[in-house]
Amino acid sequence: MGRPRSADYEAKRRRILEVAAPLFARHGYDRTSLAMIGQAAGVAKSLVYHYYRDKDAVLADLLRRHLEELVAAVEAAAVLDERPPERRLADMAAALLERYRDADAEHEVQIAHLKLLPEPVREELYALERRLVRLFTEALLAVEPALAGDRRHLKPLVMSLFGMLNWAFLWFREDGPMDRRGYAELATRLVLGGARAIAAERAPYDGPAARPFAQAAS
Repeated sequence: MGRPRSADYEAKRRRILEVAAPLFARHGYDRTSLAMIGQAAGVAKSLVYHYYRDKDAVLADLLRRHLEELVAAVEAAAVLDERPPERRLADMAAALLERYRDADAEHEVQIAHLKLLPEPVREELYALERRLVRLFTEALLAVEPALAGDRRHLKPLVMSLFGMLNWAFLWFREDGPMDRRGYAELATRLVLGGARAIAAERAPYDGPAARPFAQAAS
């Protein structure tokens, strides 16, 4: 029978992950050791091994928790209710961006180091990323159903929204002229503007008011 876990077992694991994220982001995965993680957490390297068998396990748990938190936040904002679909999509973008608050290191590690994990673990984490993409794809289609089946434009539109949100950590400042909610709404409006223009191009021509966007802009 295994030794029972201490009451603070989960808190100590989370502390290890909290210090590991900025170390991986600052030094890179290869140059970060379990000894460095233990020192930053204020524990011996041997104690780190008590919670994680190796560095891969630290990275995997760090990214799994980060992605699960993102999915949970977006799913909560994606609940179908009386909101217009445009508002629902903007709320989902705002929830994602809010969840990124104080998680720049985790986000940077996800972008740079997820691919270094063994394939079975990568696939588990990619499945969480794909869940996020599906949630936003469904929300965008609720705004513009005409894009259903449009393999040329639908994914690029969704990934453009992700790009604006995911890379905001490189320049966004909490004391800047726009807060997270405001930027999420701006990014959503930009993507919806493109989605509506594309949907208008796909619609049957019905007089000057319905001229395709490309023609109207020429």
